[in-house]
Amino acid sequence: MSTKNVEAFGAVGPKADLAQMTISRREVTPKDVEIDILYCGVCHSDLHTARNEWGATKYPNVPGHEIVGKVVKLGSDVTKYKVGDLVGVGCLVDSCRECQSCKDGVEQYCETGNTGTYNSFDKHSSIQTFGGYSQSVVVDEDFVLRLPENLDLAATAPLLCAGVTTFSPLRHANVGPGQKVGIVGIGGLGHMGVKLAKAMGAYVVVITTSPSKVEDAKRLGADKVILSSDSQQMKQNAETLDFILDCVSAQHDINAYLALIKRDGRLTIVGAPEHPLPVSAFSLIRNRISFSGSLIGGIKETQEMLDFCGKHNITSDIEIIEMQDINKAYERLLKGDVKYRFVIDMASLKR
Repeated sequence: MSTKNVEAFGAVGPKADLAQMTISRREVTPKDVEIDILYCGVCHSDLHTARNEWGATKYPNVPGHEIVGKVVKLGSDVTKYKVGDLVGVGCLVDSCRECQSCKDGVEQYCETGNTGTYNSFDKHSSIQTFGGYSQSVVVDEDFVLRLPENLDLAATAPLLCAGVTTFSPLRHANVGPGQKVGIVGIGGLGHMGVKLAKAMGAYVVVITTSPSKVEDAKRLGADKVILSSDSQQMKQNAETLDFILDCVSAQHDINAYLALIKRDGRLTIVGAPEHPLPVSAFSLIRNRISFSGSLIGGIKETQEMLDFCGKHNITSDIEIIEMQDINKAYERLLKGDVKYRFVIDMASLKR
């Protein structure tokens, strides 16, 4: 298969700063769309992968799976897009398409292993996939997404990961009017959870350790804020919530949050703490509470999320950076020093 070289930013090892490099992209196959990348969001997963904190990174590694851009070239059999279309690419660029999960439209749970946008195996070119910290990307049209025309492009980019990661469990729990929904943690994921749950019609309760985030939580749409560091507030709100979305990736006491849930309620975790969280059996059996997890979303659901955000004018709160500032952004990300997602203006990458 023929390839072409494009400029990118990536890491050559776990302790190396990200730097400019040249990578190979496959030329379009009959079903492919080539996209000129305009903006790429920065996800905490990018940092974990670049630094091999999950232990499976292939180098060189080019992160980025919150991609928005413009279609510049089409394969001969492409029917869904045309040159000039503004489109998005999220965490997935392929899957087996044959297992039950793929047939059910939940490719994120592909039983033989989906193809991630980066750090995965490209079955077309037999080389690894490289992400959106680059000039362009080539993706099968079935894994390309349409963007709402009314939304800011840069602020739409994080919807491709943070948006669908919070949308999917809220939808799965049938969140809507008449429900009290708790969002734990106001960060890159949590701030999207607040906006989405509110737009779904729920009464939204933010649970945070930080008094400094109370006003911001209300600005985002929260109806109420509980300080989890205040034992009296936690006690007063015991067994009041129908559903909790836990967006915290640091170690925390999950049992304290389970105590806030009503009988037959549920807590779904989307954050990924480094170490296992101790869960008391009594935290679950006392009120027949369900504890579950959720992973991004499939292509159909991601498109549903984008359409929902377009209808409700929802985007991520962002800070735009240049590509050359990505290493500084990673350090700030580790400190939680961003409200609430970094987005790279890819025009800053030398072309």
